[in-house]
Amino acid sequence: MLSHDQVWAAIDALAARHSLSASGLAKRAGLDSTAFNKSKRRSADGRPRWPSTESLAKIMQATGESLEEFLELVRDAGPSAGANGAVRRTGIPLLGFAQAGAGGYFDDAGFPVGQGWEMVEFPTPSPEGAYALEVQGDSMLPLYRDGDVLIVQPGAAVRRGDRVVVKTTSGEVMAKVLVRQTIQAVELLSLNPDHPNRHIPAAEVEWVARIVWASQ
Repeated sequence: MLSHDQVWAAIDALAARHSLSASGLAKRAGLDSTAFNKSKRRSADGRPRWPSTESLAKIMQATGESLEEFLELVRDAGPSAGANGAVRRTGIPLLGFAQAGAGGYFDDAGFPVGQGWEMVEFPTPSPEGAYALEVQGDSMLPLYRDGDVLIVQPGAAVRRGDRVVVKTTSGEVMAKVLVRQTIQAVELLSLNPDHPNRHIPAAEVEWVARIVWASQ
């Protein structure tokens, strides 16, 4: 018998197989980008919501996967810990800050697009739409060092004091502490005292994404 958690885990696994977030998979299938969000998987009173057969058919068509291949993902889906207590891990896209600054890697909301990404393991369940950025250089010392991996979650609410990754329309990508975000500008505190704080006009900010985890 199929369980609610298994079916949704299979959708997440299908998205990861094609280097997509759940939101990216929905968009590729022509569905609303929020159709597979974790917040949509249960009703307000906690009852499970199931994906429609139409949406499942669309994601299989969009990815070229067969029903048998999707059911194999369903069978593989299970509890986050196996019989030996080991935590199951999923892969999320990984790229460097230099790549992040280039065009074509993200949509307007900061979600990764395309295929062929290098993947990094992350304990399940990974944050919705999350991806990883590898720190390059010393501009983020002493908090983040060269080679550290930052897990970034686009679409997550950001508040004053949050550590964030910001991409500008000129292609600059930086990790800072959010001081203030208004309709006029974004104010950022530098992690490294040797680098200046930033005040960026809102028109020059492509996206802001919250850092939810770092390997240190």
